[in-house]
Amino acid sequence: MDALQWNEKLREWEEHLLHYRLPEWEAIPDLGLYMEQVLILLKQYLEFLPSDRKEDPVVTAAAVNNYVRKKMMPEPVKKRYYRIHIAYLLMICSLKQSLSIAQITRLIPAGLSAEETAQLYGMFTERYRKTSTYFALQVREQTEALRGASCADDESRDMILSCAVIGGFARALADRLLAL
Repeated sequence: MDALQWNEKLREWEEHLLHYRLPEWEAIPDLGLYMEQVLILLKQYLEFLPSDRKEDPVVTAAAVNNYVRKKMMPEPVKKRYYRIHIAYLLMICSLKQSLSIAQITRLIPAGLSAEETAQLYGMFTERYRKTSTYFALQVREQTEALRGASCADDESRDMILSCAVIGGFARALADRLLAL
């Protein structure tokens, strides 16, 4: 990939981060979806999450069943998933990028009422919005110098290392805060 393409991809990522939003509580379907429909919906909502291969799903039916079995989220009602289930899945799938299942269970209590879940989900989406905006601005700041540069391997490697270190520090801080 040449420098121009690389810079364009970074600009697209910044824009995506600045404008991407998880759905508001009221925008989540409350129709009683079957598992396959839920998986399609989650793929649309969470398409930005990294995976090893593009065709790998963000979440599988086995994973959802596991979350239910581990009581991380409410059980489906007659094999149908409603707004409350989808909200739990959005939070779990987003957080499992940086937290363990045990940590997520501590952070998002199971057995909340629909009203309590709506409140928690609202807090989560607001924090998500603020953090993605902050991160997009950090990406912009870090890549300013690279935009006019030739995208040398050392420059891109340095940026990758910075991102990895930031991710490690963020996870360590989250671990410590959960331990308190």
